[in-house]
Amino acid sequence: MAAFSRHARTSHGAVRKARAPVLLALAALAALLPAAAKAQIGSYRYSSIIVDNATGRVTEAANADAPRYPASLTKLMTLYVAFEALRDHKITLNQLVPVSVHAAEMEPVKLGLLPGYRLTVEDAILAIITKSANDAACALGELVGGDEDRFAQIMTLRARSLGMSHSTFRNASGLPDPEQVTTARDLALLAHHLITDFPQQYHYFSVPNFEYRGRTIWNHDRMLVDYDGADGLKTGYTKLSGHNLVTSALRGNVRLIGVVMGAASNPERDMHMASLLDSGFTELGVPIEPNARPHFRLPALIASAEAAPLRPRYASVRVHGHLFHRRLVHEASHRVGAAPPHATYAVAHGRTLAASAHARTLAGCHAHHHCAPAHSGKRHT
Repeated sequence: MAAFSRHARTSHGAVRKARAPVLLALAALAALLPAAAKAQIGSYRYSSIIVDNATGRVTEAANADAPRYPASLTKLMTLYVAFEALRDHKITLNQLVPVSVHAAEMEPVKLGLLPGYRLTVEDAILAIITKSANDAACALGELVGGDEDRFAQIMTLRARSLGMSHSTFRNASGLPDPEQVTTARDLALLAHHLITDFPQQYHYFSVPNFEYRGRTIWNHDRMLVDYDGADGLKTGYTKLSGHNLVTSALRGNVRLIGVVMGAASNPERDMHMASLLDSGFTELGVPIEPNARPHFRLPALIASAEAAPLRPRYASVRVHGHLFHRRLVHEASHRVGAAPPHATYAVAHGRTLAASAHARTLAGCHAHHHCAPAHSGKRHT
């Protein structure tokens, strides 16, 4: 899409004006974050871009064309290729995905699939989006491409055909590979195509949770909870990439796509994304109402960043003969600025009910994983 090119910029004065509230927010953030985190926004690995999905107008860009490690943002390309295969009737949602030894040996984060297991294509999609499961991503890639190496070649060729000229993919999961690189602008373009090319599948990105083999798998993406209008897409992290995020948010008739790469922590990344989106909406004439501000507040979020995850309470309800699990927001969540206590429902056996306008506000009681490389005993997301 030509409008996503590096030349699709606003005037210098408009960009400078739009950045003013961002700089104020970052100044407040810098005063609260530890020294190690302060250096990351604006560091050598930092990139960002905010784009109007309808017009391609760029309201903010920093290092948008610099090569970056995508980490689990790679899975957005994995999903794009899988959605194409669904559209072209090469695979179906109910088709079983065999789990190879190679897929089962993927480093965490993972579902813990064993060789010989089979899961449906839909469950693989949900596991990739919510848990960022590397074993599910690899298995789905092997189903579509025959093996992961060939699937990665398909990913790269398809990316180039979309105009992602600075992106190369080497695996389906985003696990570290020095040759697997992308840019913030390329990822914004990919998000645009996921939204516009696959409107029937885009709802998966806002799923708060799903049931798999008796477990409730919660979505890692806290922007679905903390930012009004956010309805997808994906988080990512490795030690080399830093904390990455692609978010789409819709307010009024304006949809923005945001990319932030190289942040020092999930809270820093999410707050920076919220500030950039607020500035973008303001520049495009979308008012930021007082009750439409991000649910988090800077001091409260920092104070609660290391808190233990809240354990949600559950109730069951039967709708049209189907059993759903109801997750009730813990009252303590309101002390850190969470949304009102609406509830979300997940259908038993791996299916989800279409999210209501409030459904995305509920996954926030489940703490986001702060993942690090597997060799350190932690995880890539």
